[in-house]
Amino acid sequence: MSQKLTADQVRQVEEIEDFQRAADRLKHLVTELEANRAGQTRTIQHLCEKIAIEASQMRQRALTGNVGTVADVAGGMSVMAGRGGGVLMKIRALGDAVNNMQIQLDAALKRAMTPPEPKKPA
Repeated sequence: MSQKLTADQVRQVEEIEDFQRAADRLKHLVTELEANRAGQTRTIQHLCEKIAIEASQMRQRALTGNVGTVADVAGGMSVMAGRGGGVLMKIRALGDAVNNMQIQLDAALKRAMTPPEPKKPA
């Protein structure tokens, strides 16, 4: 028997689904970066900039949305993508961060869809 979600839960589920779509875009960009790791430096820099901008925007939205530690992971991704260093190191760290973010979003979605505990009479 499925229980109805409250209005607040519905809002939170929609918000988490928006974050999941953003995480999918980030995963696509990281995959594209991995495919172009032997490509031109300009292409790699352009992809890193796009990842940094997308992750920074996601961090700002997550800070106001109160969705677990997604803001921390997105902030770390933004810094990692914008930092200098080896491409292989960036690819590994960004891939791990995207996977971590997706796990956290799945857990947050599960928590948001859990019906609230009924109040017990005192």
